[in-house]
Amino acid sequence: MTMPQRHWWHELNTWEPEAALAFYGRTLGWEFEPTSLPDGSGYWIARKDGRPVGGVFELTAPDYDGIPSHWMTYLSVDDISKAEEDTSSSGGEVMRPPVAVPGVGKLAVVTDATGAMIGLIEPDRAHALSVVH
Repeated sequence: MTMPQRHWWHELNTWEPEAALAFYGRTLGWEFEPTSLPDGSGYWIARKDGRPVGGVFELTAPDYDGIPSHWMTYLSVDDISKAEEDTSSSGGEVMRPPVAVPGVGKLAVVTDATGAMIGLIEPDRAHALSVVH
């Protein structure tokens, strides 16, 4: 499946998920569906009018020590392995190598040649059909 590269998913990475859920629920009218990640990390799918609009990921120590709460944008790619290779050969750096998330796709976190961090996703087909862009 060839997809145009686009902003695919927006994810809040936070140390305080309960405060974030309350804030975005009240401010934007989002509802949250708890789900589990393969490593047991806390994750919630944010929904507006029943449709997924983003996610909330709970940062936990020691893996994320020193990283402040932040929003991460994921751009879609057709081949995450090729994108990983291209990142390295283009002056970027792979911060988190690709990991498969069942029902979502393969995700990686990289920096571009200027040091700006961005997420990459090779979405599963079923996930691709359900996400609002």
